[in-house]
Amino acid sequence: MTSTVDTPTTPRTDLAPGVAHLTVPRTSRVLPEHGTALRRALSHAAAERAARSRPATAATDTPGEPCTRPFEPAFELPADDEWLTEFFAVTDLRFAPLGRVGNSRLVLLDLMGNPGTLTVKTLASHVIVARAVRHTETTGEPVMLVTPSSANKATALRDAVLRAYRTGLATPAELRIVSLVPDASRAKLWSSALSEDAELAERNPLCVLDADHPAHVKELVARAADLCAEEIRSRYGFRLWHTLDLDNYRCADAVRAFAERDALPGAPGVTRTHAHAVSSAFGLLGHHFGTTLLPEGPTAPQYFLVQHAATPDMVLSLYGTRPPAYRTDPVTGLHHQDSDLHHPATTFSPAEDLEPTFYTRSPATSPAMNALIRGNGGGGIVVSLHECLQRYGQTRALLARGGIALPAAPRDLREWSLVMVTTGVLLAVERGLLTTDEIVLHASGSYGVDDFTPPPADRLRSIGGLADLCRAVHDAAAAPR
Repeated sequence: MTSTVDTPTTPRTDLAPGVAHLTVPRTSRVLPEHGTALRRALSHAAAERAARSRPATAATDTPGEPCTRPFEPAFELPADDEWLTEFFAVTDLRFAPLGRVGNSRLVLLDLMGNPGTLTVKTLASHVIVARAVRHTETTGEPVMLVTPSSANKATALRDAVLRAYRTGLATPAELRIVSLVPDASRAKLWSSALSEDAELAERNPLCVLDADHPAHVKELVARAADLCAEEIRSRYGFRLWHTLDLDNYRCADAVRAFAERDALPGAPGVTRTHAHAVSSAFGLLGHHFGTTLLPEGPTAPQYFLVQHAATPDMVLSLYGTRPPAYRTDPVTGLHHQDSDLHHPATTFSPAEDLEPTFYTRSPATSPAMNALIRGNGGGGIVVSLHECLQRYGQTRALLARGGIALPAAPRDLREWSLVMVTTGVLLAVERGLLTTDEIVLHASGSYGVDDFTPPPADRLRSIGGLADLCRAVHDAAAAPR
């Protein structure tokens, strides 16, 4: 299918019988329904990396010898058994009908089924941990994950590590994690046994970068992993795995396409757009990767990006534009613009940070996403807090049809991703930026103050810079097994 960004199409109102009208929610289990396909995605990713002359595994390094390249486990999962199935039990996907928005049929793809995280990061985190478990099974080497995060990735990975302990896939002697989040994300951190149990907290520190030290958590973790890996391995035996790599996420996100093909197959001539609140669009790139592993569908998927003003880089890159100039209303204090439909018409601040989950600037994934959207159709929009609040009641009522309960008071919301993408879709339809037969709303995160307990303040480790982070990694590795 050939299209351009935001090219309008005429939505069909007489959808064909083969479109699979979803009238009730449908759950799709990763294991056992998509286990074979997930393993195929992992194998395919490993082959692609090998073809690019990048190692698909570091397991061939000789144990006891210094690391010569960044470590990553093989793209393999442990053998299927009841323990692995139990481990993955919280990773299910769910499709639910939401009715119509304009002329488009709206379907919720709920990726937040794990009550211990309520975030899309659950499945990818479980795949990462399962690969670490497989490495230990085959080599005897323990693995320590190290990850930067704006909050949700750390919560999900820590939850997956804890589930590995509880399901018997690993012990603290075999698997640990060090996480670093920015100070702005403190209010989004979830407590668990990894924080509340003193011994587990020592082995799995949750670190917070001091507000007075503006170094980016991604850069800091990458430097610490590179600097500490050899010594951590030689002194303590742990392989240090810096997990922030697109392939670690796109294999898991490919499952979205597998589940969609089963639960919501397309029909010839019917356009479908996948909408997602994004920072780097790992999830949509993973969905596309999944479609390449399936028989060709009747129509190519379209993708629609929703961002906020603090990091609008993917939308700006897509259209080759800059943020519009705003004029301030001296009476209301609001900022207004009407020159660009892809940006907020009204905002409290032209540079507001609506959701700190989205903190990546100039993501390396923009060129790939631009190519997909320019080739197959789709688009993007930036939304403001003011716009989200204006439509909060409508959004809450709409999502309730799909079994999602937003807090009655928006001030109680701590994760705005789902509200952002819903608001973005509503605005885009109103403005004529999104005209498609079907919209799949990727629910990537939503939780309020009543959904979680913050970790004890004394269990958060303050980090001032690289030396502090390296010390935290060493302390975690040195903790008794």
